[in-house]
Amino acid sequence: MEQKILIVDDEKSIVTLLNYNIEDAGFVTDVAYDGVEAIRKVENNEYDLVVLDLMLPGLDGMEVCKHLRNNKIDTPILMLTAKDDEFDKVLGLELGADDYLTKPFSPKEVIARIKAILRRMKKANNSNFSTVEIGDLIIYPERYEAEMNSNLITFTRKEFELLYYLANNKGKVISRDQLLSGVWDYDFVGDTRIVDVHISHLREKIEPNSKKPIYIKTIRGLGYKLEEPT
Repeated sequence: MEQKILIVDDEKSIVTLLNYNIEDAGFVTDVAYDGVEAIRKVENNEYDLVVLDLMLPGLDGMEVCKHLRNNKIDTPILMLTAKDDEFDKVLGLELGADDYLTKPFSPKEVIARIKAILRRMKKANNSNFSTVEIGDLIIYPERYEAEMNSNLITFTRKEFELLYYLANNKGKVISRDQLLSGVWDYDFVGDTRIVDVHISHLREKIEPNSKKPIYIKTIRGLGYKLEEPT
């Protein structure tokens, strides 16, 4: 079955460019030109992924992303932004976007990101996960949740995939590029800031004190390590 991608952008030239290249890569496409139309289409159709522009008339991309995630719609989202603003990127990821690209971008990179996200989804759906316990943290992969001292912790999909990857490599130092490859499935060197943003979010959720982490340690010049707290 062909995979279906929803393109959401109010710039017709961008839509034309994306539509041509995404279809040329073997996907079926649909289009929405504003946030309200995007929400309506996602709620009434099955899409494998949404390419979502940040700057939209009516409801912007942040509001669309927030609405979908608040309504338990977990269709993967690749967010596009014309702003080279770290706050926008961080907020988009915090609201549940799976990845982002800053305009101007190359169609080749958009296709690479789409394929990477979809590969991760397929791999996750086909995996047999098992519960992991580290210190007081209990990770439930089948639910994308964890518990800490009987308190339930919820995550965005990408936050959880990062946590589970670190947990399965407990005690090992993992570089940012390794995390991009293992969690985001990038087969090229990407923007490692996306890793740091997600690590920060994880620490806020699982660490007793996110400023002095006891689970996810930073190994300077190398990367990160998840370990048993001492």
